[in-house]
Amino acid sequence: MLCPPAAAEALRVAFWNSSLNRAGPGLLLRDLLQGKSDDLAVAVAAIEAINADVLVLSGFDYDAGGLALNALNGALQQPYPHSAVLRPNTGIPSGFDLDGNGRRDEARDAIGFGRFPGEGGMVILSRLLFDAAQSVDHSTLLWRDLPGADLPPLPEGAAEVLRLSTTGHHDTAVVLPDGRRLHLLTWHAAPPAFEGPERRNTRRNHDEAAFWLHLLNSPQAPPEPFVLLGQANVDPDKGNGNPAAIRALLADARLQDVLAGDTVDYGGTLGPLRVSYILPSAGITVTGAGHAPVPEGARHHPIWVEIAP
Repeated sequence: MLCPPAAAEALRVAFWNSSLNRAGPGLLLRDLLQGKSDDLAVAVAAIEAINADVLVLSGFDYDAGGLALNALNGALQQPYPHSAVLRPNTGIPSGFDLDGNGRRDEARDAIGFGRFPGEGGMVILSRLLFDAAQSVDHSTLLWRDLPGADLPPLPEGAAEVLRLSTTGHHDTAVVLPDGRRLHLLTWHAAPPAFEGPERRNTRRNHDEAAFWLHLLNSPQAPPEPFVLLGQANVDPDKGNGNPAAIRALLADARLQDVLAGDTVDYGGTLGPLRVSYILPSAGITVTGAGHAPVPEGARHHPIWVEIAP
């Protein structure tokens, strides 16, 4: 099912948790080059169907040269002229036994959960130029340095290295046709699950959303227009986790909540949840929004908004 194209004066911004991660470094690139994996063919079709001007993908393995993203982009009928890989915290060794099981080298002991550095990162495909000088990477912020941080008990010394961002918090600027910059505020938070009684992931998930409230209230807040989008991994009304921060974002007068509704169905006791979000800044005119169908074999809806920034 194709999404209707954006009107000539509108800009379509989309987000999809693609889950195009693999069990080891380089395997995603290998599969893309060989062209034999069903999920990659499905992803290409989904990307073409959503027809976004700017598309943020999460769950996409990082490599420093952007080779995997280039391979995916090259498989499209109309490749995007611009692309960006956002270096994630996933899989970076912390040097500490963060989960308390006596080992320091497991995926759960990394700065952000990952079996190898870069697993499940974030990338951007864009028809608009990037402005690196106006872009900011907030992903190195230590969790302890977030005002009001709700840190769990940690091994001695771990707070000095443990970053807030599971994957990353990025402010990526793209150049609009009139020369202004549109800031893309992106993140993919820890799921509020797979944890012990200290509730480390639940606390972190909340604080990763709370970071944006802190940023918007700070002198470093991006100028309008901006769009906050990504995988918050928490529903404001149901499921696991502490929804206080995402509720505060949805209620913030500086943001528009134009795309309510579930974005994934986990089945079982969790069922359908809203975990992916696109929140344009208040001054943006929104001309359309929607959920694309879940691609075959995937879990998450791609979501999109059309804006006249």
